Amino acid sequence: MNSYRSLRIALLGAGSVGSQVARLLLEHADELAARVGAPLELVGIGVRDVDAQRDVDLPRELMTSDLGTLVASADIVVELLGGIEPARTLLLDALGSGADVVTANKALVAAHGPELFHAAEILGAQVAYEAAVGGAIPIIRPLEQSLAGDRVTRVMGIVNGTTNFILDRMHTEGSSLADALRVATELGYAEADPTADIEGFDAASKATILASLAFHTAVPGALVHREGITGITDAMVAQAERTGRVLKLVAICERLPGEGGDRVSARVHPVSLPATHPLAAVREAKNAIFVTAEAAGDLMFYGAGAGGPETASAVLGDLVSIARRHVLGGPGAASSTHADLPIAPFGDVLARHELALTVADRPGVLAAVAGLFAEHGVSVESVRQDAREAHASLVLGTHTASEARIASVLDALEAHTDVERIDSVIRLID
Repeated sequence: MNSYRSLRIALLGAGSVGSQVARLLLEHADELAARVGAPLELVGIGVRDVDAQRDVDLPRELMTSDLGTLVASADIVVELLGGIEPARTLLLDALGSGADVVTANKALVAAHGPELFHAAEILGAQVAYEAAVGGAIPIIRPLEQSLAGDRVTRVMGIVNGTTNFILDRMHTEGSSLADALRVATELGYAEADPTADIEGFDAASKATILASLAFHTAVPGALVHREGITGITDAMVAQAERTGRVLKLVAICERLPGEGGDRVSARVHPVSLPATHPLAAVREAKNAIFVTAEAAGDLMFYGAGAGGPETASAVLGDLVSIARRHVLGGPGAASSTHADLPIAPFGDVLARHELALTVADRPGVLAAVAGLFAEHGVSVESVRQDAREAHASLVLGTHTASEARIASVLDALEAHTDVERIDSVIRLID
């Protein structure tokens, strides 16, 4: 090892991930120093409550509630607080002083990534955030570096372990959504307030990051279409299984070609997949992400999407990479977000859909319903009908149509006197 000075590491947060990062930094100090070429000195752990119980027994003398002073003393700041503030202000202060930053904070990167990257670029510092998407799965660096010379056309995957666990239990155990959520909470997969997961906010933040990286374009989170899983019912799961399919919550980021040039679409919503699709086999709380690029073809990244030790692995990978740059010299590598492709409205996205309706059981209803689809330019591919007493159940599969056309069909169905209710709408991916 050369004689490079110790690098001062400030750790913000000592929750399930932060405590594991601290433990590994302390236990593997010699091995990490050999990889970096300089000692990594953990100079402090910034926490809100110094006396709080933690998953790992950490030296109390490292704990401090004075996060501002800790940040000012560091060469590299590792932020694992979560949320927007005070994380944003602390990281901007760190970058302003010339320190590098490692973060697992997907909400912060999604909402303020360009601001952080610009602050880093001004002083030649660096922001690394591999752990912000997919936990231990290496996906940020492949998009940012390995595929930087290729043309990525699509990124699609399961990026939220909590919702995948819930849907998996509904399929494999016959659980209701409420029961599956309760088990997920007991096992620590879901927070006490699961809104961010089950309403799709967490996955949408990750889709923002993935789309921005894949297409070298700043994608605002407000333009990412978001639907969660709270509308998924036992009947929808049963219907999917009858046709050999599986329901999953997926993030889809893709390049949409058009006459005026390419546009970017990023969205999160449930889909129905054939049971033979690779994503259908992703069980429990695992994550899996497909990347399609013109030259590289199809790539798949699979692994643990959450968990203290697993996410800590990604954090430490970023930390070692940044620390090596300190030893070798040179400015931090800026993110490439300069293509500035326009963001396509969700209504322009094309997909196949399956709609389940409860209608009046009388002659001519099927023809009337099919006529509504035709009036709005949506072609019906398949129809299944099940009569019961004075009602009938219709399940209609469509050919590929724009989301705008499907929305107009739904409005027409809701207004039709023979349609008692729209039971479900799900997008199909083959």
